[in-house]
Amino acid sequence: MIVSEAMTRDVRLVSPDQTIQEAAREMADFDFGALPVQENDRLVGMITDRDIAVRAVAQGLGPTTPVRDIMSRDIKYCFEDQSVEEVTQNMGDLRIRRLPVVDRDKRLVGILSLGDLAMDEESQIEAGEALSRISRPGGAHSQATQPH
Repeated sequence: MIVSEAMTRDVRLVSPDQTIQEAAREMADFDFGALPVQENDRLVGMITDRDIAVRAVAQGLGPTTPVRDIMSRDIKYCFEDQSVEEVTQNMGDLRIRRLPVVDRDKRLVGILSLGDLAMDEESQIEAGEALSRISRPGGAHSQATQPH
């Protein structure tokens, strides 16, 4: 199976000049965890609910902060004609749950998420393997001061 057969085509976008409050509202309204950031018909970044919480709120930035100030600029993406198997391997290696999908002219045409793959019987095994690599334990992060 190729990516274009599994991806979500109806993609909501934000601009870098919109506020993080507007981006968060868009995420809440449509139950998205991430939004591509587009400027002048080009994908320039991604903003996630985690970016808003960790890069903005945790640092005391307000709701009028522009998306460009906290978005991820190092965009990982895949092509619509790549195999799902190859892309899910990459997602696991990169520890990411969703990727923007572009055509060979690098125009955004969709988003591929592990959720999209989990819905397709043919791709469930690859989605599960990618999730297991993504979900591996990180470093020490206990909130307790003493071991339990």
